[in-house]
Amino acid sequence: MPRFSCSLLLIACAFATAVASAQAPKSNIPYVENGHARHVLDVYSPANAKNLPVLFWIHGGGWQQGDKTSVQSKPQWFMDKGFVCVSTNYRLLPEVDMETLTKDVAKALGWTQKHIVEHGGDPNRILVAGHSAGAQLAALLCTDERYLKTEGVPLTSLIGCVPVDGDTYDVPAIIETAETRRRVHGQEQPKYGHREKFGNDPAKHKDFSAVTHVAKGKNIPPFLILHVANHPDNSAQAFRLGAVLKDAGVHAKVFGAKDTDHTRINASLGTADDPATKELDAFVAKVLKR
Repeated sequence: MPRFSCSLLLIACAFATAVASAQAPKSNIPYVENGHARHVLDVYSPANAKNLPVLFWIHGGGWQQGDKTSVQSKPQWFMDKGFVCVSTNYRLLPEVDMETLTKDVAKALGWTQKHIVEHGGDPNRILVAGHSAGAQLAALLCTDERYLKTEGVPLTSLIGCVPVDGDTYDVPAIIETAETRRRVHGQEQPKYGHREKFGNDPAKHKDFSAVTHVAKGKNIPPFLILHVANHPDNSAQAFRLGAVLKDAGVHAKVFGAKDTDHTRINASLGTADDPATKELDAFVAKVLKR
């Protein structure tokens, strides 16, 4: 093989090794002592990380499935931007109820705030994000301060929130919308739909809605609300949350990604030439300057 080709091969191998090394997380770190098997999280840190902002990622899966490892390109993209990344698991429905599940995620964020310095992160610069069910959890934790307050985490430690294609920022609205659609078309209602998942109680439905807890003067962080443009329910929920945040004086941008779907908008986040990623890039640059 010519010397030039060998040199290129060695460079390519070295680059691939460096990327692989950067991607390897510290896996299955317990965030609850002697806890459940799902009380674990992964931490991705760039080499020589010190005092870097932190991404806290919450996976989706309808609150019934999913895993912290389904992060696709996001850890590498964020590490390239100078972040430490945390991806967490939590217990799932129906083994636990929605309140317990949400408290699990709050405990994981509490662990992150207390221990991320050990992994090169800044505990007072945390960006909370999640997809689908994780989007609902991210938005709720960033607006209803009670969950994080219990874990000793003030909203002032959060630099931003990026919910990705959620449909439950206003739970009563999505329940009414979905059930009305089925009723007028003569379709059966689901046995375990949003109404049941969120406790089958109108007061609980309201309490699990991020829009309920938005108010002025709460130190709610800026929001970038990403959604699939041609999905009417998710789009309506995204604009509803954005409007409530703006009315409370919270910076919020709503961006609808075209030519994609619920799965692809998540999988594409952190990839080249992805429109939602370009919005995320601009958002990250802005919140880091605050």
